[in-house]
Amino acid sequence: MEILHNIEEKKAWIVKEGYTAYVEYELKDGALNILHTVVPEPLGGQGIASQLVESVYNYALENGLKPAATCTYAMAWLQKHPQYKK
Repeated sequence: MEILHNIEEKKAWIVKEGYTAYVEYELKDGALNILHTVVPEPLGGQGIASQLVESVYNYALENGLKPAATCTYAMAWLQKHPQYKK
């Protein structure tokens, strides 16, 4: 599954079966804060949200940014993946 990422718009997304799932984030004080994770119901349960969040946090780490989360899904994801909180 190809994840598209528009750095200027601070958004990553995938399109599958005519639906778009996406993550929106902000950059603030050296952190990349995921604000929203949205997966349409027909795409639910396929691990798409996790893939999107991981992709964006990998981008953060590659660019010296600290992963942060306002989005409740991203908060829970960080709790399950403590290696991203270093």
